[in-house]
Amino acid sequence: MSITSSSQLWLYDTTLRDGTQREGLSVSIEDKLRIAHRLDELGIPFIEGGWPGANPKDVQFFWQLQANPLKQAEIVPFCSTRRPHRQASDEPMLQAILAAGTRWVTIFGKSWDLHVTEGLKTNLDENLAMIHDTIEYLRSQGRRVIYDAEHWFDGYKQNPEYALKTIKTAATAGAEWLVLCDTNGGTLPHEITEIVTTVISQTSMTNPQIGIHTHNDSEMAVANALAAVMAGAKMVQGTINGYGERCGNANLCSLIPNLQLKLGYSCIGEHQLNQLTETSRFISEVVNLAPDEHAPFVGRSAFAHKGGIHVSAVERNPLTYEHIPPEKVGNNRRIVISEQSGLSNVLAHAKNLGMELDKHDPQAKQILQKMKQLESEGYQFEAAEASFALLMYEALGQRQKFFNVNGFHVHCDLGKGKETTNSLATIKVSVNNKNILEAAEGNGPVAALDAALRKALINFYPQIADFELTDYKVRILNGNTGTAAITRTLVESGNGQQRWNTIGVSTNILDASYQAVVEGLEYGLFLHFQAEKCCL
Repeated sequence: MSITSSSQLWLYDTTLRDGTQREGLSVSIEDKLRIAHRLDELGIPFIEGGWPGANPKDVQFFWQLQANPLKQAEIVPFCSTRRPHRQASDEPMLQAILAAGTRWVTIFGKSWDLHVTEGLKTNLDENLAMIHDTIEYLRSQGRRVIYDAEHWFDGYKQNPEYALKTIKTAATAGAEWLVLCDTNGGTLPHEITEIVTTVISQTSMTNPQIGIHTHNDSEMAVANALAAVMAGAKMVQGTINGYGERCGNANLCSLIPNLQLKLGYSCIGEHQLNQLTETSRFISEVVNLAPDEHAPFVGRSAFAHKGGIHVSAVERNPLTYEHIPPEKVGNNRRIVISEQSGLSNVLAHAKNLGMELDKHDPQAKQILQKMKQLESEGYQFEAAEASFALLMYEALGQRQKFFNVNGFHVHCDLGKGKETTNSLATIKVSVNNKNILEAAEGNGPVAALDAALRKALINFYPQIADFELTDYKVRILNGNTGTAAITRTLVESGNGQQRWNTIGVSTNILDASYQAVVEGLEYGLFLHFQAEKCCL
């Protein structure tokens, strides 16, 4: 591996190791394999897979990758230096690293004298020996080494002479990359610039190269990584969606487009950059965390426009309110519908749905008036675009009625103590002039209602088996009225490839839920049959 150009940067993803240290995030071996292969497709050169020997899951992960290797990425195991006063060749941790069978390994060592004396309970010279012996041994076993200088910036600020000794020791022992870590995430960009510049000038090294690893405890991880690159760092470490311990790591979903589109560095191919949004959402699904809708570049709202003036300007020239074309990162422009909308929002939304609608059309004003009336009653189409699309189709006489719900009844059996409350829903539906009566149980009234409706429709529309109710939110709009308060429910549904949101509003929480659930299924069917038409 060699640097081919001054603009070439090497990305190092640690989602599968550092990212999994996020509170509430847990992945199986199968999850890790799926993520690794998706990162490989994205073009990430280095993927840190975990710490073999620290847990059985990571051992199995590396074994399985040997049987089903990545196409272009280097999979990298992670480990610490040997322990004090031991031989590296006798260190069980290092044997597990070697057994992973990779070409590259990442070793971290202490840069901060405080950690050496207080954490390792050893002396400063022994720490240098631990760094040297570990890297030298791994090199003797044919491994190429990336050295992560843990707590580098804090250590340098407290004792710069000793901190520099640690990375010089790593370089002498054979490390090909020296990665400076802001482990506590407390350093600011101007400090990063100054220290990285000093390190490069004092070490006078073209090989090994310098890398950067930043944490987000001061909301500076991305800015600090950019500052390090502009000061001369050639490797950038981070995680997809910024996952990581405490406040997270540098977010590669922000770093990659900033580095490539704004600063002109080469990170991944242009066709791979187009996969960034899809990769971000795929990984959030695998780790079972809701996507950050407002994340820069890849969030659903990253290129959303709500104010009528903004929408009108964007329709004329997207540069007026967009810093990059959303398609560059695989995202898309969204026109948000709300009470602040003007006709331009409605027309833009219609255009996105393939509708021919002009500002002089009476239906356009009718849709706008209806939308504002409903929003005054508690609807919020900004968060329920699928419901707004159905409203538009209805106003244009294009809303297809897949089924009609003629009535429903929900019965709840109260459990004893903390036992689950069981619910039974009975629903009457007509499809193609045929009446169906079905019942189903659920662990709550909405789940039972959803199950009964699906049961009634499945024989007519088998594709709804792929529809999933992924989120359900309830908000009381005027709590001061007590039990007579208006309730707004938002339901998020998905089919494995797409997600959509529907809304219901009523003084009756079950009625509001019913509205949202029914429209969720209806919109899913609409998407299915629309896709079928496109394939014909």
